[in-house]
Amino acid sequence: MTARTNGRIYSRKPQTNFSKFWRKNSNKVIRPVFAIIVFLVIWQLLCPPGSKGLPGPIQVFNDTFDPYIINPFFDNGGIDKGLGLQIIESLKRVAIGFSLSAIAGIFIGIVVGANKFLYEAVDPIFQVLRTIPPLAWLPIALAAINQNEPSAIFVIFITSIWPIIINTMVGVQQLPQDYRNVARVLQLSGKDYFLNILFPATVPYIFTGLRIGIGLSWLAIVAAEMLVGGVGIGFFIWDAYNNSQISQLILALIYVGIVGLLLDRLVAYIATIVVPAEQK
Repeated sequence: MTARTNGRIYSRKPQTNFSKFWRKNSNKVIRPVFAIIVFLVIWQLLCPPGSKGLPGPIQVFNDTFDPYIINPFFDNGGIDKGLGLQIIESLKRVAIGFSLSAIAGIFIGIVVGANKFLYEAVDPIFQVLRTIPPLAWLPIALAAINQNEPSAIFVIFITSIWPIIINTMVGVQQLPQDYRNVARVLQLSGKDYFLNILFPATVPYIFTGLRIGIGLSWLAIVAAEMLVGGVGIGFFIWDAYNNSQISQLILALIYVGIVGLLLDRLVAYIATIVVPAEQK
């Protein structure tokens, strides 16, 4: 590509997709990286080598580089596995528990939100149950189910279902009256009303609940695995603490935070595909 200025011809290289992306999003990368560097410097200054208490980032790196950083998928049998495998096991439990909570939460939210009598009857119960901490459900699950794996999945399910139910109910109740009037004028059947009006209008609220729910799911599984044991990132953290492996514990917490961020971004990305732009 060429351009003429004051009689001179200059060549202009076409921008690649990467260069366009970088020009548009560079600040979103540079600023977080700068903040992370500042945080690491402050952390290192507060926890210099040889000090008691928490290790600094350099010590954490040196203590965990081999094998937890360089080989996160090692498997020596039993619970002696890399952080990558530990996280995969936790994600399997989260996938089951969150999927069940999403299906049940959306269904219950739509049914309760569309029925005023039912909403007034059960909403106080929902508001009470949603405030119960995740670990408080674990003894009940263990007593009722008497198995560690299903109990951990139940804790995920019961922790993440409430924001999905509540946001879905709000979405149904916020349906504009004009939409309802159009449905009456067109004499839509219950099925057509649900598929073409009610559900599409509720989808943005549903995804808000799903984003909150996936975060609570990840929070709940880490807490539950600390008590039920077995392979998983939660048990790894608890085991590292019991063995005074603080560097391993800190590295595991970093992994937990990164995975939690990725899960939230994944649901947000799906929302951008599913939810029409005019509804956002």
